[in-house]
Parts: sequence; C-alpha cells; structure tokens
Amino acid sequence: MSTVPDGKKLVRSPSGLRMVPENGAFNSPFSLDEPKWVPDRECPSCMQCDKKYDFLTRKHHCRRCGRCFCDKCCSKKVALPRMCFVDPVRQCGECSLVSQKEIEFYDKQLKVLMGGGSFIVTLGTSKTSETMMCRLSNNHRYLFFDGESHFEVELSRISSMQVLTEESTPEGGNSRASGMLLHYKPTGSQDPQQLRMEAADDKKTASSWLAAMHKAAKLLYEARDR
Repeated sequence: MSTVPDGKKLVRSPSGLRMVPENGAFNSPFSLDEPKWVPDRECPSCMQCDKKYDFLTRKHHCRRCGRCFCDKCCSKKVALPRMCFVDPVRQCGECSLVSQKEIEFYDKQLKVLMGGGSFIVTLGTSKTSETMMCRLSNNHRYLFFDGESHFEVELSRISSMQVLTEESTPEGGNSRASGMLLHYKPTGSQDPQQLRMEAADDKKTASSWLAAMHKAAKLLYEARDR
C-alpha cells in the first residue's frame, strides 16, 4: 500500500489495484464495495454455463459480483470506476454490460454535473427565490449552490429526487427536463427540507445537467441498496 499526494492511496486487493480515499468516510456516494468471492469449494462448475472445472478449465471470479465462472463466461476485462480499480478488471458477461454503461456516466455525465448549471432555487415553502449556480463537488459528495448566498447539500442525505419536465415545443411532443424537486436532511439536522430548482436563462445547459443528475440518482440509490 502506498500513499499519493491528493489524499488517496493505492491498495492491492485480490481483485486488482485500487485508488481509494485515505479516509473511507470520504468515499464517493456512487462507489461500490468489492464483493465477497464465492468460495472455490462452493462452485465446482461455472455458474453461467455449468461446465465442470478441471485441469484445463480454470475458474475465474467476476470482480463485480464475486461469482465463479469459466474463462469463456468471464473473459472480458472492463473498467470498473465505481470500485476505484486502476485498470480494467475481469467481469462476467452480465456485469461487463452494466459496467460499460456506467463508464459513460463517469466519462460524460460527471463532467456535466461538475461543470454546473444555473437555476432558480426555492427553499422549503419560502416565497422568495434566488438564481444560483449548482454543481457537483470534485469528490462527488456535495451539491454546491452559489449565488448571493451559499449552501451545500450532501448527496447521502437526499431522500428523493423528482425531475420536473416541460414540453420542448409549443406544439407539444417531446418533453425536456426543466427543474428538480429534492427532499433532503441538512447536515446536523433530522428535519427534512424541500428544495425546488427551475432552469434559469441557459435552459439547454440546465436540461443537460438535470438529465445527468437523473442518472446519478439511479447509481446513488443502487449504492445504498447494496
């Protein structure tokens, strides 16, 4: 194990080399823990095709689900950023498809979220609103709201997100994201708070940000359920 300057450390696990935060409390809310591998004694045959293991047919564990497969059913090496692996790792066919979809989120949507968007923000039942720039923090743990005032919302304390939509043309047809309704508990409080965000002037950028946040919510809830 070796430490690198940016508050992260390299850790070698049975699954591969991982770059993780020095303090586990600062893990990204999108991250997943490594699964426990199914013990060799419990998988005499491939858990996909049922082929028996022997001297020529070796067993391999999928780094994402921990199940045991033959080489044919677990041959793909795919990046797995949600578990902080430095290099692509061996995954079964089902898990590799999921991971490939997530790579797009890490490569594209996260950049959109950290770039931010301009929104009209209303807290609770207040009758006053403020135009603010909202962006995801670099460690993915907070939403920063900056305007005349500043506050943060911790993603792990968000209980629900609802995307608000509007018709993209006066004639109707496809709808686009126009805002978001969040319910969360402010840091240090157990009282739920409501936050309403509506796209400000740059509606195209705001709509892209909201779409990315919708995908982020799915990963966030998945990580909580594991």
